[in-house]
Amino acid sequence: MPPRAPLLPRSDLKALLQAYLERANQTPHDGSLPLSIAGYRCGWLFPPIADTLKNTTGVELDDTQAHIGRSLAPGAGLDALLATIAETLRAAGHTPGWRNELLDVWTDAGDPPVRVAAIERGVMRPLGLVTRAVHLNGWSTDGRLWVARRALTKATDPGRWDTLVGGLIGAGEPEQLALVRECDEEAGLDPQDIAPRNALHQVTRMRRRIPEGYQAEDVLTCECVLAPHVIPKNRDGEVMEIRCLAPAEVLRMLQEGAFTVEATIVITEDLLRNCAGD
Repeated sequence: MPPRAPLLPRSDLKALLQAYLERANQTPHDGSLPLSIAGYRCGWLFPPIADTLKNTTGVELDDTQAHIGRSLAPGAGLDALLATIAETLRAAGHTPGWRNELLDVWTDAGDPPVRVAAIERGVMRPLGLVTRAVHLNGWSTDGRLWVARRALTKATDPGRWDTLVGGLIGAGEPEQLALVRECDEEAGLDPQDIAPRNALHQVTRMRRRIPEGYQAEDVLTCECVLAPHVIPKNRDGEVMEIRCLAPAEVLRMLQEGAFTVEATIVITEDLLRNCAGD
């Protein structure tokens, strides 16, 4: 997909990717309870969250598991209960990523997963719920890679380098629509600018302990060669800088830990497929 660029050491790329895949495959915090919503296995409740919710109507806890809305079916009643739980966690200071945006609640097992409800984005990780993210690696016609630096105001990984475009899929939002929206917001790219992209594919499911809970995230990515006249420019204030760098420079930064964990996985996987030598 990307233009031919100077080849990078395959062994270095494979070692880097393996190290970060292992880093992104953690068990939940000690003492976390498996969480079911409306009878569906969906997430993980780690101890501070369980303590906050222990007397909340519609929440049942014991030593081995947690249930929210056990007697409810997916629908308006369950969504209302989840909204109340979200506000409870917000009032207790457990939602640093509160955005007034809804994300889908998916089952954490089964093929295909089942959509159970929708809930405020800021409580997905406190409840250990699965999120889905789309990324775009944007290449220049001369074989360089566009990368973006996250704003210092971001709740997660402020100031770290990232893929050119990356963001969560909203409630009821198709994958491709989410990608188009994120490209517009984060890089000022119009639909025609990214028309030559390849298909979205899942790189991994992130599983990481984070301060506010547990990140379980399906990471989808694609690549696109941007025309010479297309210069990415952030529109939503969530990016402080965008650069176009040679693959060797990107690899050096990746090895130094300058990128987020998910961006390191997404970019290294791309470099391994498209820029690896012997």
